[in-house]
Amino acid sequence: MSATEPTDTGLIDIGGGGMFRSLRVRNFRIWFFGALASSMGAWMQATAMGWVVLTELTDGDAAAMGVAIMFQALPGVVLIPVVGRVVDRFERRTMLVITSSLFSVLALALGTLLVLDVLLLPHMFVFTAIWGIIMAFDQPLRQSFIGDIVRPDKIVNAISLSSVQFNVARLTGPALAGVLIGVIGSGWIFILNTVTYLALVVSLVAMRRAEFSPRLRDASSASMRAAVRYVRHRSDILLLLGMVLISSAFVTQFAIYAAAMAVSFGQPAWAFGLVTSCYAVGSLTGALFLARMRVVRMRRIVLFALLVALATALSASMPDFWSYAVTGAACGFTIVTLMGTANAYMQAHTDPMVRGRVLVMYMAAFTGGAPVGAPLIGLAANAWGARGAVFLVAAMAFVMALVGIAWYLSTGRVHRRAERRFRLSLDATRPITLPTTE
Repeated sequence: MSATEPTDTGLIDIGGGGMFRSLRVRNFRIWFFGALASSMGAWMQATAMGWVVLTELTDGDAAAMGVAIMFQALPGVVLIPVVGRVVDRFERRTMLVITSSLFSVLALALGTLLVLDVLLLPHMFVFTAIWGIIMAFDQPLRQSFIGDIVRPDKIVNAISLSSVQFNVARLTGPALAGVLIGVIGSGWIFILNTVTYLALVVSLVAMRRAEFSPRLRDASSASMRAAVRYVRHRSDILLLLGMVLISSAFVTQFAIYAAAMAVSFGQPAWAFGLVTSCYAVGSLTGALFLARMRVVRMRRIVLFALLVALATALSASMPDFWSYAVTGAACGFTIVTLMGTANAYMQAHTDPMVRGRVLVMYMAAFTGGAPVGAPLIGLAANAWGARGAVFLVAAMAFVMALVGIAWYLSTGRVHRRAERRFRLSLDATRPITLPTTE
């Protein structure tokens, strides 16, 4: 089939029905609350893992934290061909039950080692690597599964509400973990996460298969080649993949530079959780903002990238812990609006027959920058201090915004109009013929 590159004018109109309209769909409602429980446990575990590496396994070594995140992110890049086959070939609900069950077992094993006080740093690296292998399959499955349980006219809203539940978990999970670490110890946080993944398994089993959206397949569903060929002729998607890659390498590595900043201010575990929760307040606000958005425009994505750079630079300039924590909300808002809009644009404007494989590439970009960026941020924190590491993140966010501006200039979308007194305007109506996906 042939198509045209979507224009940057209105794109997908998600219709009326209110901010929470996707929750009227039974299967999505079940998924929403099951994923909320799972996300809350995952954020509690991520907070506990950062604190364990920085305070129990090392003496505040941010580089070790970066290496742990590198091991977790690397499988998402290496396993792209295999993951692409799984996401578009097998039944996604069944695969999500498998990945969630494996997460549960792994969290139980690590929590037990921590409770018994026999965990060493190499063990943590092995754990994060295995976790990353499972996550390489789980994350694209979760992203593409949304399209299986809601109609196309609700997909943007469903993505936004998924971001809402994710950020509700980000708001509550780290704060709860910060308290529980001091009360019951870090190991029990991992054991609690076992239960949250089992809750997701129950929600998946409770869905009605007959109410799933039809799965579209093409003749090349067993290969990533068609998806790569499709993306190669989509300059807008290539731009998003590049921006997401830069963002994943630096901007989204909040756990590293927030933990480093909390330690540099001489704060205890609860303060690290507080910073993450302030970030989550902004993230939740951004997700709710996206849920009300009726159109997804590329120009907004570029603007949000610039706002991320400004907010991060502002946070790096704060003189004390409390002002830094407050600016974390601005960082959370801008980062979530950037990543959420990019995600919604990617899903809403990709051919359904290759969407799963394109989302594998998106998730590879989303996680693929971490093996490079996470250790660099850790090394920068060790060499220049935590504040210098955050300034590095701000600089890379500016680079991300410049990439978006360069795309507009290179594709001829920025030009002057004589009737508007030669003011610059953005041309968003240039169709580009796409190749077939077969």
